[in-house]
Amino acid sequence: MIIGSISENKNFENRVAITPDIIKKYKSLGLEVHLSKDYASHLGIEDKVYETEGANIYTNDEEIILNSNAMLQMSIPSDEKLNKFKKDQILIGVLNPYLNEKKLKEVTSRNVKCFSLELLPRITRAQSMDILSSQANLAGYKAVVDSFAYFKKAIPMMMTAAGTISAAKVLVVGAGVAGLQAIATAKRMGAIVFATDVRLASKEQVESLGGKFLTVEGSENLETESGYAKETSEEFKKKQEDLLKETLKKIDIIICTALIPGKKAPIIIKKDMIDVMQSGSIIYDLAASQGGNSELTKVNEVIDKNGVKIMGETNILNKLPVSASNLYAKNMFNFISNLFHKDKKNFVINLEDEIIEKTKVK
Repeated sequence: MIIGSISENKNFENRVAITPDIIKKYKSLGLEVHLSKDYASHLGIEDKVYETEGANIYTNDEEIILNSNAMLQMSIPSDEKLNKFKKDQILIGVLNPYLNEKKLKEVTSRNVKCFSLELLPRITRAQSMDILSSQANLAGYKAVVDSFAYFKKAIPMMMTAAGTISAAKVLVVGAGVAGLQAIATAKRMGAIVFATDVRLASKEQVESLGGKFLTVEGSENLETESGYAKETSEEFKKKQEDLLKETLKKIDIIICTALIPGKKAPIIIKKDMIDVMQSGSIIYDLAASQGGNSELTKVNEVIDKNGVKIMGETNILNKLPVSASNLYAKNMFNFISNLFHKDKKNFVINLEDEIIEKTKVK
């Protein structure tokens, strides 16, 4: 059996699905690995490194697609490449079925089996495959680092002979994986950190990292059975807006991470809230690709509103492609290990397995 992976469109994606250290693990399952020429050269990894580990390098992507039983990608291939996929072939990646519904409907109609890893269920057995958590950890860290680089003041409190510099005040919106990592990173760098989330269960996690949890008086735990945030009522939104508007008067940096799976990101930071922020403040919106948590966020732009910079980064992990690829490749291998039957030496699509059933694109 052969697994393949072709180069991503490097104008949009710098990460790769297979790293050299994973090759021997695939070979131990009895799988051959076929890769594009210069597959990860942009990451400083030459083809000979992959070949030394046992991968086969090809100059023709079409040949890789036609010969592979399963294609492992970071993102959905181009229409031209998708047209080369054949019946009973497998495609695995972050396929984003909500945005690529038409493409995926066409390719699955040809009986290509597609699996989108961002749809993994939040169960214990799937934790080692959880690409959202591994990538979100890096995103939360990098958002803090980038926003601090834009900020024109020192972050930690400093006491000098000339006087004291106050610590920067950071608000993290959303206390999921990215938000918690943002809190931890900002605290390590000396900031005073506040956080807000509609899930009251996150309060203990925020406080364990040294953050101060902001909550609406009388609020309920708005959390789904899967652990994600629910949409809020209009009454809750009004109370939350009043609390945030008052808080933002003293906040220097906001890191936005609040998402609802499969839906547009909730608008939490309204225009009138931004108006009360101090000039020189930063809003870094990690939810930009799904509409943003800030009402003024523009995709892949940095805009200025009365001196407040609003950053709408959509693929922050392109700035950490080596670390992100290493984690993604391990998640991918663990998913393949579950899909590949070691005795039959074949891919077995068992829809009674919750992991396989939830990730398979219908």
